[in-house]
Amino acid sequence: MNDQQLENASRRDFMRKSVLASSGLALGFYFNSADSATKQVAKPSTVAETSIFKPNAFIHIATNGTVTLISKQPEIGQGIKTSLPMVIAEELEVNWKDVVILQGDLDPIYGSQSAGGSRSTPTNYEEFHKLGATARTMLISAAADILKVPVSELIAKDSAVHHSATGKHLSYGQLVEKAATLAVPKPETVKLKDSKEYKLLGTRISGIDNPSVVTGKPLFGIDVQLPGLLYAVYEKSPVFGGKVVSANLDKIKSLPGVKYAFIIEGGSNLKGLLPGVAIVADSTWSAFSARKQLEVVWNDGTGATESWAGFTAQAKALSTKPGTEVLRNDGDAKAALKSADKTVEASYSYPFISHASIEPQNCTAWFKDGTFELWAPTQNPEAGQKIITETLGIPKEKITLHITRSGGGFGRRLIPDYIIEAAAIAQHVKEPVKLTWTREDDLRHDQFRAGGFHFLKGGINQQGKLISWQNHFVTFGNKVLKDGKSTLELGSGANLSGDEFPGRWVENCLLEQTPLECNIPMGPWRAPRSNVLAWVFHSFIDELAHAAGRDPLEFRLDILGNKDFIPGTGKQGIPYDVNRMKHVLQHVAEKADWGKKTFPKGQGQGIAFHFSHLGYIAHVAEVTVSKTGNLKVDRVVVSTDIGAQIVNLSGAENQVQGSVIDGLGALMFQDLNIEKGRIVQGNFGDYPMIRINDAPTQVDVHFLKTEYPVTGLGEPALPPLAPAVCNAIFAATGIRVRELPLLKTDLSWS
Repeated sequence: MNDQQLENASRRDFMRKSVLASSGLALGFYFNSADSATKQVAKPSTVAETSIFKPNAFIHIATNGTVTLISKQPEIGQGIKTSLPMVIAEELEVNWKDVVILQGDLDPIYGSQSAGGSRSTPTNYEEFHKLGATARTMLISAAADILKVPVSELIAKDSAVHHSATGKHLSYGQLVEKAATLAVPKPETVKLKDSKEYKLLGTRISGIDNPSVVTGKPLFGIDVQLPGLLYAVYEKSPVFGGKVVSANLDKIKSLPGVKYAFIIEGGSNLKGLLPGVAIVADSTWSAFSARKQLEVVWNDGTGATESWAGFTAQAKALSTKPGTEVLRNDGDAKAALKSADKTVEASYSYPFISHASIEPQNCTAWFKDGTFELWAPTQNPEAGQKIITETLGIPKEKITLHITRSGGGFGRRLIPDYIIEAAAIAQHVKEPVKLTWTREDDLRHDQFRAGGFHFLKGGINQQGKLISWQNHFVTFGNKVLKDGKSTLELGSGANLSGDEFPGRWVENCLLEQTPLECNIPMGPWRAPRSNVLAWVFHSFIDELAHAAGRDPLEFRLDILGNKDFIPGTGKQGIPYDVNRMKHVLQHVAEKADWGKKTFPKGQGQGIAFHFSHLGYIAHVAEVTVSKTGNLKVDRVVVSTDIGAQIVNLSGAENQVQGSVIDGLGALMFQDLNIEKGRIVQGNFGDYPMIRINDAPTQVDVHFLKTEYPVTGLGEPALPPLAPAVCNAIFAATGIRVRELPLLKTDLSWS
């Protein structure tokens, strides 16, 4: 098989051929999505039995010593394709240089394969330890049989089993045939390594795909090539909810390179197959060029009346009225506010923004003989399969979905709209077809981070303590059909929990919520909800601290109080470990020399913390603001508590540093305006992303090792960044930022 053929072959075929090439030991288990328990599905098989092998095994050890590990979670830049196999390799006692990692396709044998919510590591960590330890146990048992020595006299290390008394050792490759004849030990009999013995976990391991990424090797969905491949674009209404009336299809079909042009009726589901016009051509250039001459008559529908200015006016009018939903009502917040020694009122707002992942949405689909084969950069392959079944009526067993690497995701690729578009187009043609969105498509037809408006009031008593907290949150929702009835459903990240800090800590607390109906599709954006709520709450807490004349760190610690543990009470019901948060807050203050520095006018420090996705994180930002209002973030110090073990130190630091830069870019620049139901911005010229000169000069990352279960890191490190920077801006200039992005606030001072 030459290189081009190998690239074109499906991973499923590649795995089958690889296993057939040599005898070895294949070991795997099913994940139970309900409780993450493991179950052995088969005894390890010999080469004859592996002739029917499909990638349902996480480990395959060949007779030549090569260890192949399957990564089941999609790789979107978060490093999971490297870190989870590291867990297996640690317990397996395999030399990392002997490891080959392959991306698994969508297959029910793996259980859940979505990558989102910082759940990939915590939901798989323990099971992957058990899998590696089980394989190690079997290899040691095989060596004991061959060497005729007790198991207790053998140790595994560096891809071999060693007998120290005689100096004999057998490589894993020499042991696999014997190990394949052994029964799989019961899980309770398998001993895991003590964390003090770890050699791989906690070290710096380069991303497994890094060499291919930096040398431009084809890895991503947009790189997929197949024999006879055609290329598609899909034009949707610029107004959300709009429908096609007519299009100049005859002209489009006559253009150079165009093979097909047709209308797809679609539906009204903003996360599904929307109406549009498909153009399929012999190259991406031909398809894009033909699209420029496409003329469509649209029925805009009711969405054409929507605008950001209109939403802002509605929110302001609603702010003086009671919320449509009361999320928390402890004590008497209004009476406590009246009795307060000092009160603060403020309104905070933030816009809709796009994910803007560097690789625009794309999917390659091939419909043949009633079956689908797809290649997609997706965070949620199950959702892609499901939407094809529900929309096109193709049974899921007739849908093969290959997971490619994604060029960024940040939650965008959890929504399978681009997958169903590619599948619907492929049904109309004989050849495989690759759908590619333009950057304009990506910005204007995203599943956006929801905008929002917060109207806050806080009261401080004579002792400088927070005694009243009120927030009326005006948010957004879409009309959807549920059980045959139209209902307003809040957008992803557009809801407020009654448990959000400081909801459970203030004796007199009133949290209300009112949704505005809109046609704008909303989806999870990195650290959904927390990415903006942290900015609002910890900026307002900073306002209250200054109003009380207290140090912002001391004020926060006082609010957290002396309770060790706060149980969950809201819809999410998430408990809060107060001591863990106080620990990271005090730690970050120490590392940043909080309160020990004297800053001149125009420079300052800000502090913030947030608990999200089971991670306890605190930031201190140091900034310089010139008299003309130019901002430079000089330093960000981050302290994190995500449990007992950092899996890959290099990847973990990358995630925290990336969160800081990503959060800063959204804070400073990102803004989508809406006029007549349309997104105004279309490309990076009017939707700027952060560049290197705006990135922090220094990011110091600290991991606190604690005796708690391992949790994720891709999202919880982002939320505290925005409030820390804005609080530092206030310390430097006296200017309070209450509207995002920062471009809307004049930071100049004199």
